[in-house]
Amino acid sequence: MPIHQRQTKRVAILGGARIPFCRQNTAYANQSLLELMSAAVKALVDRFGLQGQVLGDVALGGVFYHPAVWNIAREAVLASGLAPETPAIGNDRACATSLETCISIANKIAMGQIEVGIAGGAEALSDFAVFYRPGLSRRMVQSAQAKSLTHKLKAWKGLRLSDLKPATAPSVERTTGKTMGEHCEMMVKQWQISREEQDVIALRSHQNADQAYKRGFYKDLIFPHLGVERDNIVRADTSIEKLSKLKPSFDRSGTGTLTAGNSSPLTDGASAVLLSSEEWAKENNREILAYLTEYEVAAVDIQKEGLLMAPAYAVSRMIAREKTKLQDFDFYDIHEAFAGQVACTLKAWETEKFCKQNLKLSGALGSIDREKLNVVGGSVALGHPFGATGARMVASLAKLLQERGAGKGLLSICTGGGMGTVAILERP
Repeated sequence: MPIHQRQTKRVAILGGARIPFCRQNTAYANQSLLELMSAAVKALVDRFGLQGQVLGDVALGGVFYHPAVWNIAREAVLASGLAPETPAIGNDRACATSLETCISIANKIAMGQIEVGIAGGAEALSDFAVFYRPGLSRRMVQSAQAKSLTHKLKAWKGLRLSDLKPATAPSVERTTGKTMGEHCEMMVKQWQISREEQDVIALRSHQNADQAYKRGFYKDLIFPHLGVERDNIVRADTSIEKLSKLKPSFDRSGTGTLTAGNSSPLTDGASAVLLSSEEWAKENNREILAYLTEYEVAAVDIQKEGLLMAPAYAVSRMIAREKTKLQDFDFYDIHEAFAGQVACTLKAWETEKFCKQNLKLSGALGSIDREKLNVVGGSVALGHPFGATGARMVASLAKLLQERGAGKGLLSICTGGGMGTVAILERP
């Protein structure tokens, strides 16, 4: 049937699975992106008994790929226990990568192209690629292609010691030369966010994550990998006093407020989500936790606007289209790249001038109930494997709605490059 004649279907979230998130260069120091991703997808396949089944599609992604690991989505499928006839595709939108993979699979389900699929993502920052510098790389190629010893030796003429120094993938914004943390420092200064407010958000992230573990919330979401059974970043014993003693990480001029305590750590990990049509779920006796009902993406000019402010725009457009209010949600899952980023976004929604001038609204969007914010922990406490965070949030938010029995959840992720991806999950 032609696309324009298709009737859209509701997209059901059936559940998720992930491996524990671990701080860079700890438990997964010797694991590749493919190994981590394969572990999460296999955990999902095992959880739902999908061994040998052919799914409509699998969308997986990551942000920093090692050159030795490619075609990650397809290779992870082949290692998962799914039927080898299951297709797969890779995806990348920086920190929102696995939310985008969920959206990709959801769109195919909604259009009736497929009935069931898996979305997810991973990051293996411990397996960071090291490259030869251009000067050395060119000489190696020229030497290999040379047909005589004279020409091989000639290729190495002019080689400098600096050419031998290894290089890694840049962690700065290409257009500005600044790291994400440096950009967020600029944001918190602009929005006048205090160090104390950032530390309070970070503390609640750890407290909520710890409480979620204690009540068993993550028992059917996190599956052991390499002997690790839980995220190794959550600090149940942290306090405002401890957080306040940490030194600034990005601005050491005396005015910096972002620290290792109120910023998400560099993290290894992987996560996956099972999505289907409502019909497939009923035919296969699968409980529907929630529905993915809406999403939006936005981008800002990072030369003029804060790098991580795009979600403020995306949420505004999305709830306007849904004809709902910011306060109409039962849960707010806002990615904590930095506690300061969360605070900036919340303050922007509360500021009438910003909402009128930038969001083109008649007034401020208003405040949210912070007791509903990141109630089972956020990225500061749980960690932030760039490619895995979105699927982690979708699975957790869907389970929260299932526990509540009904309601709506708002999910928001800021990304590098000045983008943001947001979504709404609902359980009628």
